[in-house]
Amino acid sequence: MQTELIIFDCDGVLVDSEKLGNRVLVEFVAEFGLAMKLEEAILLFKGCKMADCVAVIEQKLGKKMPQDFVTQLRTRTAEAFERELRPVEGIEAALDKINLPICVASSGPPEKIKLALRVTNLLPRFEGRIFSSYKIQSWKPAPDLFLYVAKNMGVQPASCTVVEDSVLGVRAGVAAGMRVFGYTEQSQTALLEASGARVFYSMYQLPSLLYY
Repeated sequence: MQTELIIFDCDGVLVDSEKLGNRVLVEFVAEFGLAMKLEEAILLFKGCKMADCVAVIEQKLGKKMPQDFVTQLRTRTAEAFERELRPVEGIEAALDKINLPICVASSGPPEKIKLALRVTNLLPRFEGRIFSSYKIQSWKPAPDLFLYVAKNMGVQPASCTVVEDSVLGVRAGVAAGMRVFGYTEQSQTALLEASGARVFYSMYQLPSLLYY
């Protein structure tokens, strides 16, 4: 079926935030005595909702985090985004060539998504078409967010193409009955392919893949 809507994840797909966000997390949990490598954090937390991330941290530490842990983490992350966040290489060139409706569907809270898009100058491209798991209280790998997006955008799920970078996101797209492209490094190819994605490695490739 022909694609009528392209649904982009935000972190790691539109904005180059995975290393930056997880670096902030690793530095913060170190203050509580948990030593983690950046690569380990990315592998564990990519695409996960915050509550699940905190549960993993608490399990590793063997104690509960302070009540304001998430608030503090979000504040630190927002500050890092303001200073350092950049768009994913090639995404602007790709968006310039895509002549189909586009939107964002992310597990992050709406304010985080908008901050990330604003800082990287991508917000005007997606204004009014930003969808968050927090709005419907359902997170990937459940298909609910993608199905909600399709319904709101007036498109059948089978006519949607999802662009994701996490296993959880790919699984959600597949479960929603959508075509899924997985943007990743070559070392992660097998993980995304096994979840049902067609893998690609450069955003400059995306427009030609979409119209194939």
